[in-house]
Parts: sequence; C-alpha cells; structure tokens
Amino acid sequence: MSPTVTVTDQDEEPETDKVPARRLSLPGDPEDMLIDEAGRELRLPAFRERFIDLATTARREQATYKQFLLDLLQVELADRDLRRQQRLLRLARFPRPKRLEDFDFAKNPNVTPEVVADLKSPTWVREGRPLVLIGDSGTGKSHLLIGIGTAIAEAGLSVRYTTTSALVNELAEADAARRLSSVIARYSKIDLLCLDEFGYLNLDRKGAKLLFQIFTEREERKATAVATNSPFTEWDKTFGDARLCAAIADRITFRCTLIQTGTESYRLQATQESLFPHQD
Repeated sequence: MSPTVTVTDQDEEPETDKVPARRLSLPGDPEDMLIDEAGRELRLPAFRERFIDLATTARREQATYKQFLLDLLQVELADRDLRRQQRLLRLARFPRPKRLEDFDFAKNPNVTPEVVADLKSPTWVREGRPLVLIGDSGTGKSHLLIGIGTAIAEAGLSVRYTTTSALVNELAEADAARRLSSVIARYSKIDLLCLDEFGYLNLDRKGAKLLFQIFTEREERKATAVATNSPFTEWDKTFGDARLCAAIADRITFRCTLIQTGTESYRLQATQESLFPHQD
C-alpha cells in the first residue's frame, strides 16, 4: 500500500492547536478523539491527519494490524522527511530556485553531466571536499551552485548560500560587535557552504583575513563550494596579498572538484534567440 504524504509547514517543533487545512473532521467516535489527542501529545501531525482514512482503507482491504501500523508509521516518517527537507531549504537561503534537472547541458558542453550527477550525492560533502566552479558570467555557475546545494539539502545535510561580499560584510560587522567567534563557529558547523561571486570584488586585507578564518575552520571537515569568474592566476588581485591568496587558494583547491563552465554565455545566447528567433 503506497501512503499519501501531506505537506505541512511543521518541523520538529511543538505542534500547535491549529487544525491542518486538509484534515478530515473527526466523527463522534470517542476512540477517534482519544487517538487524535494522543497523536497531538506525541507530536505526530501526519498520523493525526491520516489515521481515519488509513483505518477505513485497512478495513476495506482486510489488512492485518501490523500492515495498518506499518502504513501509519510510513506516512509519519515520509512527512517528517519532507518537512525536514523544506526546513533545510529555507535555512539555505537560496536567492532563487534552481535545480540540476533544469540545467541545459546541450547549451554548455563544457559541463559534464556525469560529474554533476556525482555531486548530487552527499558523499563529497561528508568528506569535506571543496568544489570550485570557474567560468565567465552567464555560463551557469550560479545555477549549478544553487542546484547542487539544493540536492545536498534534500539529501538531509545543512547548506548555506551567500555571496562572498555578503559573508565578508557579516564577518566585519560581527568583529566590530565582538561576536566574530560565534559567527565563525556557526559557519564551521554547516555541512556545505555555497559561496557565490567569489573574486567579483577586491577585498582589503582585513576582509581577506576574515574570509581566511572561515576557510581555515572548515578545512577538510566541512565542504565549501565557490563560484568565480576569475581564474586562479587572478586571485591575487582579489585578496591583494600574495601569501594570503596562496593560503586561501590552497584550502579551496586541495582535493577539490573543478568544473570549468567556459566563456560563452548561454544566458546571452538565450536572449538573442528570443529576440531573433528566425536567424541562423
């Protein structure tokens, strides 16, 4: 029997007295009311919402008690998994939804589908290996970064997306407020840090040193993925200090997976095709 999972906004938090929108109204059976109350106390929202429907189906199909219990448990587990995925995606703070399934590999032959497919597995994240996406604007770096981050969050790991400038500003503000240690500790616990627009803006020495602390805390323990339009040879312009640049590059590239998305903007190509659809 394939259970139907109901999407709710709840996650491992105390359940409120609000009745779910699609919840079946309880009949006058006192046993149903007691089961519902027990489900509330045990914080089993999917159980409460579905037990009457599943009991009716079990009675009609003459299911065993064990099968009925298994169906109830599977519904609750599936609902919890779904709510956990939703919570992890909210916490990731992606600026827009992007999925790997929507990436057009035909428009960007530089990107290998097999390599990207491997990155959907959380194995590399658990191993603390970095990911570097290098390419010009419009070649799909951010799409891949967000899509990979989404896949990892849906696999049950914590993810956080931010731009490099936003992260440096957050660290600088924390340093000024004497909260730097707590902010760095928070970032050190995230399974996958997705750092976009790496190298877009030049950093002063203080900003570079703050960013260096993040990489040092996460090195070989937690995975970091960066998307940049600058080749490695130009990173010294971003950080201004050759030795600091070398130290940061060493931490990002050691055991990393490198994806080069190329120089031809398929975003620009798509725009041109929409404006001039009949030109070869």
